[in-house]
Amino acid sequence: MFFLQQEERIEVPEKIKRILKKELGEHKVLDDDMDRLLYSYDATRIKMMPSVVVIPETEEEVQKIVNICYQEGIPITPRGAGSGYTGGALAVKGGVLISFERMDKILEIDEENAIARVQPGVITYRLQQAVEKKGLFYPPDPASYKFCTIGGNVAENAGGPRCVKYGVTREYVMELNTVIHTGEVIHTGRPTLKDVAGYDITRLLIGSEGTLGIFTEITLKLIPKPKSAKTVKAVFQDISSVGKTVKDIFKAGISPSALEFMDKLAINAVEDFGHFGLPRDAEVLLLIEVDGHPLALEEEIKEVARICEMNGATVEVAQTEQEANKLWEARRSLSPAVSKLGRVKINEDIVFPRSYLPEALPELREIGRKYNLKMVNFGHIGDGNVHANFMISGLDKDELARVEKAVEEVFDLAIRYGGSITGEHGVGITKANFMKKMFKPQEMDIMRGIKKVFDPQNLINPGKMGL
Repeated sequence: MFFLQQEERIEVPEKIKRILKKELGEHKVLDDDMDRLLYSYDATRIKMMPSVVVIPETEEEVQKIVNICYQEGIPITPRGAGSGYTGGALAVKGGVLISFERMDKILEIDEENAIARVQPGVITYRLQQAVEKKGLFYPPDPASYKFCTIGGNVAENAGGPRCVKYGVTREYVMELNTVIHTGEVIHTGRPTLKDVAGYDITRLLIGSEGTLGIFTEITLKLIPKPKSAKTVKAVFQDISSVGKTVKDIFKAGISPSALEFMDKLAINAVEDFGHFGLPRDAEVLLLIEVDGHPLALEEEIKEVARICEMNGATVEVAQTEQEANKLWEARRSLSPAVSKLGRVKINEDIVFPRSYLPEALPELREIGRKYNLKMVNFGHIGDGNVHANFMISGLDKDELARVEKAVEEVFDLAIRYGGSITGEHGVGITKANFMKKMFKPQEMDIMRGIKKVFDPQNLINPGKMGL
């Protein structure tokens, strides 16, 4: 929040409100102060009031909204569930916020072609449940999967624990319907495994954080549901051994379906939150899941346990599905548990190449000590994605200055090791000022050029990504 620059805000004139209500219906256009307040914040806890909230139910209604707003020079902000950590769904410049809560239909599950067509407001967990009933599997599983939306996942290219084996959202998006600044719908991609005709505009749109157009329909690839899974809990007293363990597991030819870690502060926060039976004296905890055919699984889980023990860990293999579920429930409780450690949570999701984890993890921890800050580290260590959280009061000017320097050092560390300032949360507004650390001026100019092609007046989710 201390990284933000004040943007000029635009109010929607009364005559435009009347036009929107006439075109869409009064119940779909909210301009009451209390209604607008409900859509003014996301998981960052930063508040930015939209001038009007519009809740469409069809693609045609989205087209009408974009047409009206673009002709009148009014900013448009798309919003899923508001679960993002970088302010991507905040109405930075006011204007119209489009909430997709009523465009929440699973339009089709095609078992023969293993695809699903959905509207952007579909909750990720609801889609997973629906496809699993048919023996299929949609792997992306961000921590907020029980309430985040597919549209938001596509906009941020969301990840989650399972992406270490199965890949992030990008790997599963086959087609997009996107409303562009003219109010027209462009259709990109094909429901086929092969397609090399023309530029890959679909992949350009994925992860664009809603800055290029408004998604109205998404076709997703599905895969067969794994037959079985096993989970290992490994307790370490040395953080550098954790990085080596991760390297050794992959060198052994094993591809875990999830490989998560949490440090001592994270473990104790989770125990305070839910009493899951995790060891409070552990320095670091790894949770490792392997899935696949039951016969192959037994050998792989034994090898994982052996590698962990060889690196100094105390190991337990979950013997029942209930035991495994309890461990993963603890992992998914991390964000709300950690939030109780301070009034404000500064949550960064940096990425390191796996080969550098043994050196990078101790250096990361040292940043918190250097600036005398409460720092909690956890995340998807199997793909090098670490969530570095600074828990602060948000009221102490000296503390704010220290955390600002610490965050900059966190980003510098990731870039020095060839990593990224964000693995899945996106850039939004909270990391916009740091884009220049990752990209040269001419590279930023190319991105701004792409933005201008899709959005000549800079009205579609403006103020995001430093563009």
